[in-house]
Amino acid sequence: MAKILMKGNEAVAEAAIRSGCRLYFAYPITPQSELIEYMARMMPKVNGTFLQAESEVAAINMVYGAAGCGKRVMTSSSSPGISLKMEGISYIAGAQLPCVIVNVQRGGPGLGDIQPAQGDYYQATKGGGHGDYRLIVLAPSSVQEFADMASEAFDLADKYRNPVMILADGMLGQMMEPVEFKEPKSDEEIAEMWRRHESWCICPNEDEPNKHHHEINSLEIDPQVLEQHVNRLYKKYAEIEKNEIKYEEYNVSDDNEILCVAWGTASRVVKSAINEVKAQGKNVGLIRPINVWPFPYEAIAQAIGPKVKKVYVFELNTGQMLDDVKIAVNGKVPVEFWGKVGGIVFTPAEIKTKLEECF
Repeated sequence: MAKILMKGNEAVAEAAIRSGCRLYFAYPITPQSELIEYMARMMPKVNGTFLQAESEVAAINMVYGAAGCGKRVMTSSSSPGISLKMEGISYIAGAQLPCVIVNVQRGGPGLGDIQPAQGDYYQATKGGGHGDYRLIVLAPSSVQEFADMASEAFDLADKYRNPVMILADGMLGQMMEPVEFKEPKSDEEIAEMWRRHESWCICPNEDEPNKHHHEINSLEIDPQVLEQHVNRLYKKYAEIEKNEIKYEEYNVSDDNEILCVAWGTASRVVKSAINEVKAQGKNVGLIRPINVWPFPYEAIAQAIGPKVKKVYVFELNTGQMLDDVKIAVNGKVPVEFWGKVGGIVFTPAEIKTKLEECF
């Protein structure tokens, strides 16, 4: 299939439709509004349901209801809108329902601005909402990867009955790159995916012997029952940590003197800087977490070769991934951070200068 030049926001929407998403509820917010506009235009063409909710709070609770029916459902927003969805996300995680949430991050806190940032790492990977729960969090660095992750996110959500977040940013949502899409799922394949959920989802009120109406709930009044439920959730999360760690190694070798860690679009800038210092005979490697939860602690630890004298973390925030990297490094070498905030993106030249200071 030929590649198509598309914006990231439109590419992830098209990929979601091809992956069997037939229900989408959202509220417009920059810089992801092209995503909701694309869904408004295209969902009716595949006999899907698009609804612009009256608010982000309403949208996530519509997702809760649709997910409880076993359907492939998605919502999207940007940073302040995701904050409004957090109570509903906690409910969905507590009820063990599959869904996909796309966050095209912008500068914050508060309303901030509409420029790209990575300030929602804590919110996405450490909970964000109330209670003990986890989201599977995927962090694309290209438009192609953004699109590919739509299919992956739905599959992971179904596999673990858990919400999955795609953590992009305004730069990735707005940039245009060539994308190659997978063949769309047929109506038969989509119907079969829905049938697989009949063991737990809300079924039509029919009197057939094999129909069970089930109960979708995140409320447990008895403390002992709730404790058992949360323990079951964390047994599932341990399984996710064992199976779903995903990362990229770039120029990692035993000759590295510096090891960088960066994620999302920021990692592309770091790669460019690494290429420049490599041309000068200096050896720098990069670990890019592709899934930022579960986090690749072991991969970072193993990448600290005999010559590494420092681990350098680069993010478009004030160092939200820094704690996770320090856990991985476990005191073997110093860990340093440098980042930009306010919607400002650092340049390869700036990263190159920071790396050269280490030699």
